[in-house]
Amino acid sequence: CLPANQERFANGKLVTVQFHPSAQVVMTAGHDRSVSLFQVKNFSLNPKIQSIYLESFPIYKAHFSVDGEQVIATGTHHSMFFVYDMMAGNIIPIPKVRGVEEKFLRNFELSPDGSFMLLIGTSGYLHLLSMKTKELISTMKVNGRCTASAFTPDSSKIYSYSKEGEVFIWDVRSRKCLHKFEDEGSLEGKCIAVSKNNQYVACGSSSGVVNLYTTDVCLKENRPKPVKAIMNLVTSATCVTFNPTTEILAVASRDTDEAVRLV
Repeated sequence: CLPANQERFANGKLVTVQFHPSAQVVMTAGHDRSVSLFQVKNFSLNPKIQSIYLESFPIYKAHFSVDGEQVIATGTHHSMFFVYDMMAGNIIPIPKVRGVEEKFLRNFELSPDGSFMLLIGTSGYLHLLSMKTKELISTMKVNGRCTASAFTPDSSKIYSYSKEGEVFIWDVRSRKCLHKFEDEGSLEGKCIAVSKNNQYVACGSSSGVVNLYTTDVCLKENRPKPVKAIMNLVTSATCVTFNPTTEILAVASRDTDEAVRLV
């Protein structure tokens, strides 16, 4: 296949490459302050649909909304974020979320049912926003610093991974902490994923080890045993993700070239 972004290579580091939830479209976004959409065609050219430019806003992360109608983008050094409404063609700045006192808003997750946006703040704060209004619903806090979070497929729970290697499980409705457990051997938590069938949780740490747990054990035990410890990465695990049928787990490190493994 040809490069997806053949018609417009980025002038800086790409931070996001994501397929549209329902259309044959791929999005790229990165430090060159732009979000680009390309049509994905079979082996022929992948025509550029459009690019939007966010002035003095190097992008930290961009993500399609669940319905595929919006793109949400956070910056590397900003407390605001942008919403790009693809239907209307409008770029909507969200300058300040009332009740969220954060110098930078970078990392975020969207709930699979399209209701919530979770902003991962500093000092362990997690801010739950309404996806519809982009207003704060509630704030939760983990001990230490939160490095990554993931919603369960039914959007009822959130797994939050701390820098100290602990995983906190939250109930979305009550915003109470249901349970917490220690990720075995983790010196520093980096990334977390829950499988689409809600059977497994994968935790990737700074040592490059990715531990795979079953969710039922995570909800009961404080020091669960991993079903499998994946040792193939030698640098920090920065990305873990399951395929839709929960048959393959991709583990990757951005710290070195070609550090991607499919398990």
